Order: sequence, then C-alpha cells, then structure tokens
Amino acid sequence: MPLALLALAIGAFGIGTTEFVIMGLLPDIAATYDVSIPTAGLLVTGYALGVVVGAPLLTVLGNKVSRKRMLMLLMGLFVLGNILSALAPSFGMMLTGRVITSLAHGSFFGLGSVVAADLVAPDKKAGAIATMFTGLTVANIVGVPLGTFVGQAVGWRTTFAIVAALGVIGLLGILKLVPATPRPEGAHLRRELTAFRNPQVLLAMAMTVLGFGGVFAAITYIAPMMTHVAGYSDGSVTWLLVLFGIGMFLGNLLGGRYADRALMPMLYVTLGGLAVVLALFTVFAHDKILAALAILLVGALGFATVPPLQKRVLDQAHGAPTLASAVNIGAFNLGNALAAWLGGLVISAGFGYTSPNWVGAVLAAAALGLALWSAALERRAPAAGPAAAGDVPARTPVHH
Repeated sequence: MPLALLALAIGAFGIGTTEFVIMGLLPDIAATYDVSIPTAGLLVTGYALGVVVGAPLLTVLGNKVSRKRMLMLLMGLFVLGNILSALAPSFGMMLTGRVITSLAHGSFFGLGSVVAADLVAPDKKAGAIATMFTGLTVANIVGVPLGTFVGQAVGWRTTFAIVAALGVIGLLGILKLVPATPRPEGAHLRRELTAFRNPQVLLAMAMTVLGFGGVFAAITYIAPMMTHVAGYSDGSVTWLLVLFGIGMFLGNLLGGRYADRALMPMLYVTLGGLAVVLALFTVFAHDKILAALAILLVGALGFATVPPLQKRVLDQAHGAPTLASAVNIGAFNLGNALAAWLGGLVISAGFGYTSPNWVGAVLAAAALGLALWSAALERRAPAAGPAAAGDVPARTPVHH
C-alpha cells in the first residue's frame, strides 16, 4: 500500500477521535459552561448534522481545486474547529467549533475514499479504502480512551488541543505524501449529480443508512444497557467501548480484504450476521461475558460493511464519484442519528434498555433486503452497467 494512505489514515484517526471523544467528556463540558447534560448533547447532534450538510456542500465548493489541495483545506478546517473548541469561552462558541470541525468530516472521508482507490490497482480498491478507515477504527481503540483520560485528568480543553495537533500532522502528511494530481477533467456539479440518477447508487446509500444505523441503535445506549442490565460498573463502560473499537478494527480489515473479491456476498454475510447478533444481543445483554462478545461482534460485523458499501457507491457512480462518495459518508451519520432517535423512542415507550437492539436488528435486516434487491436488479439488466444508468462515461483509473 502507498505511503499516501498513511497520511489519510492519520487524518482519519484525528477525525475519529474528535467525533467520539466528546461522549466521554460531556459531563465535564456541561459543568464548565453550567448547562445540562441534554443541552451538552447538542455538541453530538450538531456534529452529526454538520457531517450530513457539510459532506455534499464542501465537496461541491471544492470541485474547482485539485483533490490534494482540497484534502489539505479540509484538514485545515478540522484544525481550526478543534482550536476553537479548545479555546471556546461560551457554550455557543463551543458548538460553533464542533460544527466547523464536522464540516470537514464527510468531505474528507468521501474525497479520501476516491483518492485512496485511485492510488492502487482496481482489484485492491476496497483494501485501500479500508486502510484509510483504519485510522477511524484505531481512534476508537486508542484515541478516544486516551483523550477521555487526558480530558478528565488535565481538562477537556487539552484533549481538543491535542486533536488539533493531530490534524496538523495529518495536513503535513498529505502535503508530503499524497501525490499531486490534476483536477479531474470535466469535473463539475452537473456531472457529479448525474450519479444520483443511478438507482444502484441510491440503493447503496440506503443500505448505508440502515446497515450502520443498526449498529448505532445499540451502541448509543450501551452505557445504561451494560450498567442496568448486564451488571457492569460505570467504569467498565470505557473498556467495553474499546472492545467495540477492536471489533471495528477487525471488521474493517476483513471488509476491505473480501470486498475486493466478492463485494455483494460480503454484504449479505455481514448484514445478515449483524441482524442476527443484534437480535441475540437482547438476550446476551443479561450476561456479562455474552454481552461483551456481542459488543465485539456488533463492532466487527457493522464496520465490515463500511469498505464494501463505500466501494459499491464508487463502482456505481462511475465518472462522477466524488460527490456520491461524500454523500455516502453523510449517510452513515444520518443512519447514526436516525437509529439513536428510534432507540430512544422504544426506551421511552417502556420497552427497556435492551429494546434498541431489536430496532438495530430490524434496520440491519432491512439493509440486507435492499442488498438482495440491488443484486436482483443488476442481474436483470446486465448490459446497462453503472455508467449507462447514470449516463456518464466510465472513469479511467489513475495509478501512482
């Protein structure tokens, strides 16, 4: 794998850390600004919505510059947002910093997926995308617990300052390691929008929303589920989340490896397995060992869908992949927000802390249904490949 992928992975590590570390620091931030925990939770909601909006917006605005320059600009925006968060004198300014940071998230992963895929041979594209996303998964194993520890020991502002420094390292890595490629010829908004005329692109994005949404239905409420149902102490939740991160790391590697060999069968296995494990989690949550195993498997099966889903979008959006790729990153976050909301609804309705697992199982099963439908449509119209459906000529791979 090219060294340029290391630079992209460093950027992904910083973004993954700043996205998830906020959850462990919410009580400290709420105390600093004298706001309630639900109000402080707007820092999570605002970030997710910023990703959904920022992914297509910044991709469109950056369509006039080279991909390398755009990646550097996005990391610069990421650094700015984290510095603002670290120094914010008021909650409103802190929220502004979080939103600025989130704007870089979707576009970075979307554009980074395209760049990563172009750095390698066609039969290694999913593996290259997975390598970049490794930074995000490692963030959940190392960055988030360390960031939480530093924030609680020294102060949460220090955590965001360190994350900003990670962003600077990622920016310098992109500057030195990512090859300078010219802006894709003929790239403009109308051409990028044609990708959304392909039903297969829309189906892949719907799979993303439902499939990864299934993961977040359960994981969002993992703390009360593990403490009130499984019997774990409050202090154990951090290490259970590390276990989830290890699952994500392993699933990402497996997803990247096998998606290049058999993409759709990989999705059938992972989405079907995820639906089954989430359903079983309702029972497993009552036993400490089985609950820990379920958390590991949810992370592994859930993140094993990421490289194939991202590659599926790139494959189907031939000739106009950048905007579609970025919007698909937004789809992951839309799924997160939707699933967290649905999980909260069933808990509020009195079905208990394990009920979000059933929500997740239904969402994953629905994603599997869409995958089977997508494959059936493809078999019925083999001559109308991805380019024909979007009415866009195929993109010539660029190798470095």
